[in-house]
Amino acid sequence: MDFADPSRRITHRLARAIYELCRVMTVQDVADHWGLDPKTVKAVDQHFLRQEFGRTDYGGLRILAVDEIALKKGHQGYMTVVLDYLTGRVVWMGEGHSKETLDTFFAGMSEDQKQAVEAVAMDMWEPFINRVRHHCPQAKIVFDLFHLVKAFGEVIDEVRREEVRKAATEQDRQCIKGSRYLLLKNRRNLRPHQRVRLRELLAVNQRISAVYQLKDQLKMIYHYRLRGWAKKALDQWRQLAAGVNHPAMKRYIGRLRFFEDGILNHCDYAIGTSPLEGVNNKIKVIKRRAYGFHDPDYFALKVKQALPGRKPFTEMG
Repeated sequence: MDFADPSRRITHRLARAIYELCRVMTVQDVADHWGLDPKTVKAVDQHFLRQEFGRTDYGGLRILAVDEIALKKGHQGYMTVVLDYLTGRVVWMGEGHSKETLDTFFAGMSEDQKQAVEAVAMDMWEPFINRVRHHCPQAKIVFDLFHLVKAFGEVIDEVRREEVRKAATEQDRQCIKGSRYLLLKNRRNLRPHQRVRLRELLAVNQRISAVYQLKDQLKMIYHYRLRGWAKKALDQWRQLAAGVNHPAMKRYIGRLRFFEDGILNHCDYAIGTSPLEGVNNKIKVIKRRAYGFHDPDYFALKVKQALPGRKPFTEMG
């Protein structure tokens, strides 16, 4: 009988209908619609997904973005996401965020395909840096501004906590206490009453005011397109930051020195992991709608289906 698979209890026509509905509905909803067991629906969906997205397509990869996503709240379990930066296509997803994780991704690439990779955007996660340099030594690693500023936010928070402990008066202590998000948010995202409180805080505490201004100046480094000017701005920033005598600031300055090439490489490739932030938001929606995503393989296939990318429309250089 050519209208049904002998190993299944449904026809090919019904299987195809299930697959198409699973694009826009949850597994549970599709199961309820057809009066089927959710496990049957998931198996059918996964079967077609493997046919369409099971093999990793390494073709045409020049600019990549690499990041990790937390599978559960509390950072319990990660998956690494590799994105084709030029098209927005999710190329690959794998469990974990270690050296071995990226080794698995690169294992499927030919030497010519590895040589074709020009740049990779990522955060300052050393296992990823190590494997990109090992497999694609010619590729320029570009550290993302978002993660650079996020890491500096930890410095701001440590300085803030110390200033709370050192406050000379109870009024000053109350002004500084509870101001964490005022200092970490972009000023334009603050509400009018929050801006008033921020001005009061910066007027009360000179040290907090200094680190807050350093945060804004750090972002300006990524506005430069000439490497020499960007390096000069980075050197000047480090000199100013050294004036804030705090162990967290010293550690951060050391990290900037160690990762300097990846920061300056943005002058050659103005890229970052911001496209992956949009991808992560879509992945969260998929997780909320999902049934059975304790199966990482199925989860990765659903993400690749939802984010097939677009045709390249720009040239990087």
